[in-house]
Amino acid sequence: MKTNKTKNIGLKVEAPNKECSDKNCPFHSSQKIRGRIIECSVVKTDPFKSATVTFERIHQLPKYERFEKRTSKLRVHNPPCINAQYGDKVVIAETRPISKTKNFVIIEVQK
Repeated sequence: MKTNKTKNIGLKVEAPNKECSDKNCPFHSSQKIRGRIIECSVVKTDPFKSATVTFERIHQLPKYERFEKRTSKLRVHNPPCINAQYGDKVVIAETRPISKTKNFVIIEVQK
């Protein structure tokens, strides 16, 4: 059996203990991390290595000189070595497009 080594992705996150053979895993394949890094929470998981996450952002209303909170949802790739579940706080990072709607991958589950 082939052993996969965990590679350094260039961020200060803990590498997963499990190994996987997923071609879109940033730790065990050639997938590169680029762009935004966001802390969010998982609201839905799918059996096909996908998850839906939400995060809040601040939007400015110039007319009223105030700010409001807005919530955004993203589809992300959930590698088998990380396997985030519903309710987990996770860190996601932007990658190249994985599918039509997935441009982010989960890189860490926070404790």
